[in-house]
Amino acid sequence: MMTQTSIALLAGGGDLPRRLIHACRTQERPVFVVAFRKFTDPETVEDVEHAWTRLGAAGQVLEQLAQWAVEEVCLAGQFRRPGLMELAPDGEAMRILMKVGWRSLGDAGLMDALAGELEERGFRVVAPQDILGGLLSGEGCYTRTEPDDEAWVDIARGREVARILGTADAGQGVVVQQGVVLAIEAAEGTDAMLARCGDLRREGLGGVLVKARRPQQDERVDLPTIGTGTVRAASAAGLRGIAVEAGGAVIVDRDALVELADELGLFVIGLPADEPESP
Repeated sequence: MMTQTSIALLAGGGDLPRRLIHACRTQERPVFVVAFRKFTDPETVEDVEHAWTRLGAAGQVLEQLAQWAVEEVCLAGQFRRPGLMELAPDGEAMRILMKVGWRSLGDAGLMDALAGELEERGFRVVAPQDILGGLLSGEGCYTRTEPDDEAWVDIARGREVARILGTADAGQGVVVQQGVVLAIEAAEGTDAMLARCGDLRREGLGGVLVKARRPQQDERVDLPTIGTGTVRAASAAGLRGIAVEAGGAVIVDRDALVELADELGLFVIGLPADEPESP
């Protein structure tokens, strides 16, 4: 019988899974990591008990969780949404997809479907913010630089478009400059969207990245996330700032993010969830 463990981390890419592993160890909570080929960074699992699999191998994932006597499961990190051929679902994954419909191949539906299946199997799905405090965005401007009047116009426009995207399960991020939508996030993810914004920017004041949770968001899974990488990518694209909803986004390493944004002259702001976007 393998070592008993109480929580499993289904880990995507980025820094968040590593921070969650560290938090579990600090809390003396045994943790097992399910790592996904093409998504999980190998250094994330260098010194933690883990098993490698692929995203479409739902049956194998469920077997691993049962083998490791897991009680709680946390889904965290970056996952690029695959097409059906790339996903190559096994029998268990195909059964889940047929049960929830092909909508689960959208931006968030796949993670939602997996979370629902885990709950049906008796696992408790927990949010990253339940493990590591201080992850959720707060209200107000975090940085020395604040939005000016033109930036507020871009923020309002971006928030409007982001909500439409969320309703369609198509993405969580929008870049707006001078009232014009330069880019919307699709399957490529936020960083890739920002990378192509550099060639799309207009002359004059830079634009704004707005990230918003979708309607009926399961806040345990796939909340919009920003970190130092987001700030660097936004700066490289010529943007002036980043806006997220208070309580509706995960901020990875907030102190480092704010320090970098101040260094680069960007604003980062948490918007009131149900109030007008301008002061």
